[in-house]
Amino acid sequence: MRHINDKGLRKLKEWEGLRLKAYRDQAGVLTIGYGHTSVSGEPEVKAGMVITEQQAELILKQDLAKFEFRVNTLVKVPLTDNQFAALVSFDFNTGALHNSTLLKKLNKGDYDAVPVELARWVKATVNGKKVTSRGLVNRRSAEIGLWASGTEIAGQNTPVAPATPPVVNKESVTWGAGILATVGALFEGTGPVQWALAAVIAVSFAVGLFLFVQKRRAA
Repeated sequence: MRHINDKGLRKLKEWEGLRLKAYRDQAGVLTIGYGHTSVSGEPEVKAGMVITEQQAELILKQDLAKFEFRVNTLVKVPLTDNQFAALVSFDFNTGALHNSTLLKKLNKGDYDAVPVELARWVKATVNGKKVTSRGLVNRRSAEIGLWASGTEIAGQNTPVAPATPPVVNKESVTWGAGILATVGALFEGTGPVQWALAAVIAVSFAVGLFLFVQKRRAA
């Protein structure tokens, strides 16, 4: 079975962060280690629970195996190592790959649709309401960058064949509009911190879009 590559694993650890004592995440779910919750399987996370860094590594390995298996079985088209890693990260975070529009479009060979769909998963439930999460905006931006980096499929010397001509097409425009809408949501605050954060995220997305288009043109 194919596994997440070292680059993807490092990124995932950065995005999840390591917490050795149980805490409640943004949605109020008890979490420990590298984003482990009871829904992911053993061990059950309880209030006050404490683990070692070695235990956190073992738990992460167990959790990752489930999402690696899901990406291996759900995706029917060739993927580069970095594309595989980006999808494992996305599914690890959301658990929604199996019924996502992203998967449906990708399995039809529409590789360009993946960044568009990733950019839409930036909402978190806080106090029963769906709100734009700055952390998720940053994570999706990084996953898009990971998806766009690298063009060779593992064990092959040929790049992934583009589903559409390598130009900025309608999907790219849609992606750009989605990004602007996402960043716009962050401007709801009026303080300088909100404005600075939104500006940084806008630049990050712009760089991701530029890299993605350049990779598609070079393919």
